[in-house]
Amino acid sequence: MRGYRNTFLIIGAAASALAALLHVGCILFGASWYRFFGAGERMARMAAAGHWYPTAITSCIVALLSCWSLYALSGAGVIRRLPLVRPALCLITGVYLLRAVAFAPFHRYFPGNSAAFWVWSSAICLVIGLVHLVGLWQAWPRLRPTAA
Repeated sequence: MRGYRNTFLIIGAAASALAALLHVGCILFGASWYRFFGAGERMARMAAAGHWYPTAITSCIVALLSCWSLYALSGAGVIRRLPLVRPALCLITGVYLLRAVAFAPFHRYFPGNSAAFWVWSSAICLVIGLVHLVGLWQAWPRLRPTAA
């Protein structure tokens, strides 16, 4: 993939990295950020009280989004090829798109999140998922598994 760069996957990587950084902001700046981004009053109160749970959950999200960013950069040809890049990008794209369209069932399990959170985060996930889908489609032939 020398010389190859996939703009859509680079944009997808940047979007995942930005989302990870915003989650880091929630950890660093606490309750006001959790409230602003619609995580729910319960999460905001726990963060304000110094409870471990919001930091733990948000840290897991940061790690996952960071990993997704690296896989998109790998598929884009910006960094070295990571293991299982093709199935990983399929999974990442699928998760973004599923999250975008399945917010109604998720809403039941997270009643503390605001309606605005679900609408905005679903729209953002839809855009990121579509960007990944176009990039994956363009890069598909170059992402064939390599022989050992």
